[in-house]
Amino acid sequence: MSTSLFRATPVARSALRAASAVKPAATFVRGKATLPDLQYDYGALEPYISSKIMELHHSKHHQTYVNGLNSALTTIVEAESKGDFTKAASVAPLLNFHGGGHLNHTLFWENLAPASREGGGSPDGALGKAITTEFGSFESFVKQMNAALAGIQGSGWAWLAKDKAANGKLALITRANQDPVTGNFVPLLGIDAWEHAYYLQYENRKAEYFEAIWNVINWKTVAKRFEA
Repeated sequence: MSTSLFRATPVARSALRAASAVKPAATFVRGKATLPDLQYDYGALEPYISSKIMELHHSKHHQTYVNGLNSALTTIVEAESKGDFTKAASVAPLLNFHGGGHLNHTLFWENLAPASREGGGSPDGALGKAITTEFGSFESFVKQMNAALAGIQGSGWAWLAKDKAANGKLALITRANQDPVTGNFVPLLGIDAWEHAYYLQYENRKAEYFEAIWNVINWKTVAKRFEA
């Protein structure tokens, strides 16, 4: 799946950087963020993630972040055209929230694949070796990731990331709400801990969702990000 996100004007790109928001490596399309297509049907991840969850999560929740990001970018461009930089700056929280939500979910969909295809199992090659080196074993990594997810208060994400400042060493980090992974860290694998990602199927049993999602992780896409 392409990681195309949006085409921004120079003014909007400047505002994005100033707000410490999303820094996508993107091909830009028509000045608007767009909802990415999935490379699988909504029901393809069952029984681990239900068709109804996937439909709502992708077509409703992610679309809301797309709409919010476009609205924030439009507000910034209009405000700066009028010299109202206070108004432009006031949109920074919305830019971070909706821009982060758009980027996080775009990466999330790419991280998933049906268990009958590329989903599940464990990574091999350079990524598999790096996980074993950093976490002791793949099984230990999964336990640590699940513990990090369970420890998120409220809504957020847990990420396997590559630390560019530490020669590509792997790190397990969490982010609140829709805050994107930025700075020296490169996001490799993110798991959504918001209730909308699991509640219709797992209700309050979110630990079951954290266990189940490993059956549909697409390690090929994670490995490509790691080796890039």
